[in-house]
Amino acid sequence: MQPRNMSMSGVVDLAAVKAAGEAKTKAEQARAEAARTGGAGAVSPAALVIDVDEAGFERDVLQRSAEVPVVIDFWAEWCEPCKQLGPLLERLAVEYNGRFLLAKVDVDANQMLMQQFGIQGIPAVFAVVAGQALPLFQGAAPEAQIRETLDQLIQVGEERFGLTGIAVDPEAGAPGAAPAEVPAGPYDALLEAAASALDANDFPGAIQAYKNVLVDDPGNPEAKLGLAQAELLGRVQNMDPQAVRKEAADNPGDVDAQIAAADLDLVGGHVEDAFGRLVEAVRRTAGDDRNTARLRLLELFEVIGPEDPRVTAARTALARVLF
Repeated sequence: MQPRNMSMSGVVDLAAVKAAGEAKTKAEQARAEAARTGGAGAVSPAALVIDVDEAGFERDVLQRSAEVPVVIDFWAEWCEPCKQLGPLLERLAVEYNGRFLLAKVDVDANQMLMQQFGIQGIPAVFAVVAGQALPLFQGAAPEAQIRETLDQLIQVGEERFGLTGIAVDPEAGAPGAAPAEVPAGPYDALLEAAASALDANDFPGAIQAYKNVLVDDPGNPEAKLGLAQAELLGRVQNMDPQAVRKEAADNPGDVDAQIAAADLDLVGGHVEDAFGRLVEAVRRTAGDDRNTARLRLLELFEVIGPEDPRVTAARTALARVLF
């Protein structure tokens, strides 16, 4: 089955349904009760991936969705694409460190759940946020698409329902158990070579070196940041700043012109201007143009880093114009 990107359409529906306010109230009540009773405490990374059946669905999915978005992976042993998607989702659940919980449902053993969600084929991935269900995507989607969808899901959970995720303690688990160690991987030489290429303005060389790291370690933060910087610098290297800015000023509806100007803004240190320009481009466009502007904005977020308050503010602005 070919991947089918649902573009978070369920989130749009979630914003529109009248039950959203009630769901938010229930989520707040559940969190207040958890705080009053001391909560469940931090969990181990292994607890971020759970097997769920019909009997435990209300407890493990609906109730947990009041504190963290729950992503549901509908799969079966005979499904070959499921064998590709499942391990990827499990790895991302650990990497996202408690920002979402992954619930795996074997459709052969849980036909009723499959029917209730209206699933026509697997793998199929849904989410439940504050008791509200929404479709994410169907098929073995590419990792980049899955990451974007998860980021949007998490942002909506935070913005609309105040879901901040669950605390994760790598030492939690069996008494005396040592935290699992993540293999570092032999990347030092590649990262050093990439940094040297970047310093020498060899942007194609730096881009390739960072990509070589990310092939084996897609979540490597140093490589992700370096790649975003190298690609940005490579794009602006041969630009005529005066011509680019004039084109953007003369053609406010030209997405390519706005993207080029945003790249120059960021390189020049005008971070808020770059982000604001692309948020506005997303707001005023539709279809492929809107998606192109949105994707470039996400790339520029990588250059600055997710913890930067300017990125946080821009993500909030982006969510407003999208949803």
